[in-house]
Amino acid sequence: MDLNTILAEANSFVWGPYMLLFLVGTGIYLTFRLRFIQISRLAYALKLVFSRPKSSGRGDIPPIQALTTALSATIGTGNIAGVATAIYLGGPGAIFWMWICALFGMATKYAEAVLAVKYRKVLPDGTMQGGPMRYISDGLGLNWLGWLFALMGSIAAFGIGSMVQSNSVAMVLKEHLGIPAPLTGIVLALLTGIVIIGGIRRIGKVTEKLVPIMGFFYVAGALIILGMNLEKIPEALGLIITHAFTPLSATGGLAGATVAQAIRFGVARGVFSNESGLGSAPIAHAAAKTDNPVRQGLIAMTGVFFDTIIICSLTALVILTTGVWTSGLNSSALTYEAFHTGLAGTGGFIVTVGLTIFAYSTMIGWAYYGEECIEYILGLKARNPYRYLFCFAIAIGAFMKVDFVWNFSDTMNGAMAIPNLIGLIGLSGILVSETRKRLWCKDQASKNI
Repeated sequence: MDLNTILAEANSFVWGPYMLLFLVGTGIYLTFRLRFIQISRLAYALKLVFSRPKSSGRGDIPPIQALTTALSATIGTGNIAGVATAIYLGGPGAIFWMWICALFGMATKYAEAVLAVKYRKVLPDGTMQGGPMRYISDGLGLNWLGWLFALMGSIAAFGIGSMVQSNSVAMVLKEHLGIPAPLTGIVLALLTGIVIIGGIRRIGKVTEKLVPIMGFFYVAGALIILGMNLEKIPEALGLIITHAFTPLSATGGLAGATVAQAIRFGVARGVFSNESGLGSAPIAHAAAKTDNPVRQGLIAMTGVFFDTIIICSLTALVILTTGVWTSGLNSSALTYEAFHTGLAGTGGFIVTVGLTIFAYSTMIGWAYYGEECIEYILGLKARNPYRYLFCFAIAIGAFMKVDFVWNFSDTMNGAMAIPNLIGLIGLSGILVSETRKRLWCKDQASKNI
């Protein structure tokens, strides 16, 4: 039995029904304890993002740069290849379950960021360190579990944050532009190294510019295509709702899909896209210059909204309205064909460039996540060696076997999620208390004035 087969079998357990139930169940539990904060406070959270709150308190980067760093790591291949894979394997109904995953994932993301800021620590070099490893060890008192999360996080970064991304980019550039995969890997490794060597402050400055620009062009392209296929949008939405609850028969070049498959692949790819529950994003939010954990939590939860509710939904609607979802294509090839069909001449270019930039930004964000995790275990001396090793993984990931890269990534992500979810549930009382003190009590006081 080879390593790839072992990883594939491990994934059947790690991302099986129990794990998906644990992820979504935690989000549901937190949603009720937080009084559906992701719905009642979404408008206020978006206002915080677009009003660009001023930095107040200790930290490394402004609150918005913390969000863009987190978004840089989540907006990636999951938005292009992941959505297409969900439709290919689970049918259009998978998108509905991706939305459900995102709805409850917003509460999870809020909780992660609040706890990350509350339990963060100042390192000897003056930078902040926070995230699940800190709130699990310092909040729950489970040092071994915090260490385990950090170990898995430092390893997982080589999968989801480096090899998966460079592999996806290399395949697209080789197919459409004829660029050799090893060359793509080397260039991506060098470009990533230039940014991450400057630490979180340089990463924050780069992502603050890169994320809005890349998001704008991809969203604009998708909206143009949808505007040209406006009359087909109701039908596409109907497919999503209908097949979320009824099986999909084989159609054109697409195999059939059961409701169970729609749920499984919708939730799995939703988690891969927005990373709610994995414990990655709170590492970035812990670096924010803020003295209010709840405010940073509200900013953090908008990341799921932007990533899944907006970008993933637009990708799905383009695939469905252009009619290519039954072509038998999968992954980024399906999304490429959808954009090319909907916007001949430039649509495919948007996907190619978008995937490249999305993947590059993901590498930058995940390099920081992995770096913070290894620093928690080995100290600051491990920082630079880890950066070099991360860039090396980017280079070799470009021409590795794709099945191995994806299986490795999925296994490590699941291993990260388990200790993080235990931490969120165990500290939910602290989370509610912090929210009451900084949000609900202020609401009541303002009503009494």
